[in-house]
Amino acid sequence: MNIYDIAKLSGVSIATVSRVVNGSPRVSEKTKQKVLAVMEESEYTPNVFARGLGLNSMKTIGILCPDISDQYMAEAVSHLEKRLHECGYDCILGCSGSMQEAREHHTRLLLSKRIDALILVGSLYAGSGKDPEETEYVRAAAQQVPVFMINGYVEGENIYCSYGDDRQGAYDVTRALIRRGKKRILFLYDSQTYSARQKMEGYESALTDAGYPILGDLKYYIRPFGMHQPEEAGSADISENSAGYVQNKVLYVKEMLLAHRTLEFDSAFACNDGLAVGVLKYARAKGLAVPEELSVAGYNNSTMAVCCEPELTSVDNQVKRLCNDAVDRMLEVLQGKEDVEQDHKVRCEIVRRCSTDF
Repeated sequence: MNIYDIAKLSGVSIATVSRVVNGSPRVSEKTKQKVLAVMEESEYTPNVFARGLGLNSMKTIGILCPDISDQYMAEAVSHLEKRLHECGYDCILGCSGSMQEAREHHTRLLLSKRIDALILVGSLYAGSGKDPEETEYVRAAAQQVPVFMINGYVEGENIYCSYGDDRQGAYDVTRALIRRGKKRILFLYDSQTYSARQKMEGYESALTDAGYPILGDLKYYIRPFGMHQPEEAGSADISENSAGYVQNKVLYVKEMLLAHRTLEFDSAFACNDGLAVGVLKYARAKGLAVPEELSVAGYNNSTMAVCCEPELTSVDNQVKRLCNDAVDRMLEVLQGKEDVEQDHKVRCEIVRRCSTDF
């Protein structure tokens, strides 16, 4: 069945059937019900692409994230998909991975699907902040459709950013540890993204405000695919094929800390909960009491924070709120509203559990 068959069976014009399909008010209720009855009886499903051509809208939103298996990304996409479906929009999901070329390729691929807007989930799409060319593809995409960023900031026309104040969240956790007398606070991170840089700035600012030195050996970068490297110190001898990291980042962090026998720290703050749980496993292996001998805090307030023992103190960066905010502003933009806020920063909150004593 096609639109011509439906028009013939209904005794109306093709244009009238098109108006019914597209929800136009220029059709009487009686005619609308007659056409809908024929469509239902014939089991006719309107072609969404043909419908989109008529409305100049596909009612479809593109969502791009680096890796849907990541818990933060999965939670964000789940919230976005639910809200968008409630608002009458379908979704096309892409997973770009982390490489620059792949991010650009998947962005172009989604744009080719005639989407109405593009949502980029994760601070990876905001680049490292060192080279504006890293985010040029985002500004190029915004020349075609509105672009909405979750947990990242890129300045540009038609780009709308919703992100947690990670600098403030990291500052608050570090200050809380300092107030409890902690002097050697280990900072663990596994990316060079906008979000990770903001967290490091918050960590360093809290140390500076307390009169503490910023020590390179206490800033540990967990390299993808295996090797970790302190910013200003030697690295532990753990090969790229370490089964702990390849199979489970949590176990890799534990093994990395156990291998570095000279590293001294009385607390740890990690850029995500996976890294922090790795520190908890290290503490258990060393026989250290948490939080009495070692305090540990993570980030994202994921389910991992309550599935470990002891339960993990973590910063909630309000992922659900960020997603709802992005969808709300997307609807305003697509409805033609002017002066929609482009830069929306949300305060992060510490969720205190048993891994700290503050």
